[in-house]
Amino acid sequence: MRHRKQGRKLKRPTAHRMALLRNLATSLILHERIQTTLAKAKEVQRFAEPLITFAKRGDLHARRLAAGRLLKPEALKKLFSEIGARYQTRNGGYTRIYRLERRRGDGAPLALLELVVRQIPEEEKGEGKSPKSSEKKKGNVKPTLKNAK
Repeated sequence: MRHRKQGRKLKRPTAHRMALLRNLATSLILHERIQTTLAKAKEVQRFAEPLITFAKRGDLHARRLAAGRLLKPEALKKLFSEIGARYQTRNGGYTRIYRLERRRGDGAPLALLELVVRQIPEEEKGEGKSPKSSEKKKGNVKPTLKNAK
């Protein structure tokens, strides 16, 4: 029986599982959204939310605890300078999971894990525009009968 045994093993040994969670949490902090399987997303959510709570505290001990769990120093810097300040007034619930379609190769359920309040990069802001309107602004439209004159 699995009474009082929390977490998923993800069919990996402990060291491999911890390395996977550290990698995914680092990517989540750097990119603010990641796409992975649903089980991994739920585990990374449990792993990453305490890191944001450490960043809200902002003291040296919290920074050292977070540094032991993250892989890249730039992720630690972003966590404490940007993300911690962004969630200062929020009491938990820093991430959300969107369920996506199943993966084509093996049918695994996919999920999108993202920070709730995130900054949208410039590349994503322009995605809603049609490609024709952006091409017209650049002057890359091939001449047709209408605009050949």
